[in-house]
Amino acid sequence: MRAIPCFTLFTAIVAALTLSAAGQDALDPAASFQLAAQLYDAGRYREALEAYDLATRGGDAALAGRARRGKVRAALRVAEFELARREAETLVAAPAADAEARTLHADALWATGLFDEADAAYRTALEAAPGSARARFGLARSLATRSRLEDALAEASSALAASPDDAEVHALLGHVSERLGRFDEAADAYERYTALLPIREDTMAAVFLAKVQLLRSFAGRTPLSIDPQTAGRVHRARFKLVNKKIVLQGRLNGTAVELVLDTGAERTGISRATARRAGVRPVTTTLTAGVGASVRRLDLARADSLEIGSFKIRNVPVSIRNPAPNAMPRWQSESFSPISLGLSVLIDYQRQEVALAKTLPASSADVRLPMRVNRLPMVRGLLNSTRPAYFVVDTGGEVISISAETARALAMMPVRRIPLRVYGMSGWDSEAFLLPGVDLDFDAIEYRKVGLAVLNLRAPSVFLGFQLGGIVGHEFLSDYRVSMDVGRSELRLEKP
Repeated sequence: MRAIPCFTLFTAIVAALTLSAAGQDALDPAASFQLAAQLYDAGRYREALEAYDLATRGGDAALAGRARRGKVRAALRVAEFELARREAETLVAAPAADAEARTLHADALWATGLFDEADAAYRTALEAAPGSARARFGLARSLATRSRLEDALAEASSALAASPDDAEVHALLGHVSERLGRFDEAADAYERYTALLPIREDTMAAVFLAKVQLLRSFAGRTPLSIDPQTAGRVHRARFKLVNKKIVLQGRLNGTAVELVLDTGAERTGISRATARRAGVRPVTTTLTAGVGASVRRLDLARADSLEIGSFKIRNVPVSIRNPAPNAMPRWQSESFSPISLGLSVLIDYQRQEVALAKTLPASSADVRLPMRVNRLPMVRGLLNSTRPAYFVVDTGGEVISISAETARALAMMPVRRIPLRVYGMSGWDSEAFLLPGVDLDFDAIEYRKVGLAVLNLRAPSVFLGFQLGGIVGHEFLSDYRVSMDVGRSELRLEKP
């Protein structure tokens, strides 16, 4: 049961919400800070952000510093990631910057997708304060993205011991436990996370409680179970390339199904029709977000078995996708997500063959890119030689795209937009357009003055808790023999 906050400054809150902009400037900074703290504790983060901003404007440097810390936290809560980073940079530039300020800066760097820079900031904070729970949390989160899951679990447990009421630490423990296939432990951690959320965060609580219901449905079963005799093998399967999509023949609960290989999906997904044919019944309902501004409902379920060629896995979480109201293409409904199952995948476009394995053998490559898995596989690119960003490696996607936030940061927004018709999980992105003349580098891979699709990735960024830089799909991958090696945290690209 989540506690309902007690509002002792109710009249002050009402007054604060009705102040004009001019009147707000005159509010006493100390009173603004007190109000902001109450609003924040109540989960009213947008209003807290405004009150903290007022408190930073007074002449008391110490109070302004405390208010700026609150402003960073509130901005992160409402997914104002760029604002959080700007304010955090002001914090760490101050002479009084301490380990807490540095971890807030690291949190903000992480939220803007600057994972490498966040790593360095967390380590600096940890050196200054070895007992810092938030620094250990940051280190654990980074280790998890590099698939060092046991190490991540140990660091997250240390963070929890130091700060047992930090909801994000519980969420991280749940995520890592889930990836390790420890569904009972993950469900316990997610329940503790939701219990610590303010009452107003009903949407996020509902999403995680749906996760709990799904994970609990595996009781008495071994999740993601692979026959020990075949677990160490590399399994190969032929595919067809249809409209730039890798289409595999599979079997779900013994029922034949065509699945698009989709590394940009958090779960293997099926249509309602396929679910009925295969006897897959919904366990619960949740929300999801993809390209476009809307959020969609989908069902979560458990499949008894999934087969691709000689590969077979039992007790698999799947999503059952409702038809989109705006003519979502069929391939969006039936997809296979190997990364979500802890599998590495090799894609040979020339031979039209896919290889699946828990551990891929070492192989040569023309380009090696460090790969992080933060619910989705990502690699780092550099835009216009100045703007680093992480891109989702999405075999279900077609073009190279960037988020609208990333496009704005490049200060290249065209006067006249060339609209694009782009579909995602949430349907058609009515705001998509082409941004010409962009330079983009992935290590030795260089694109010069290319046109990139600009997509609305706000909703998935909010759900993920960090700003997506963009997506690379078929246009980027199909020139190579592609190895997405989860164990080595590496994307290998080899020219055929």
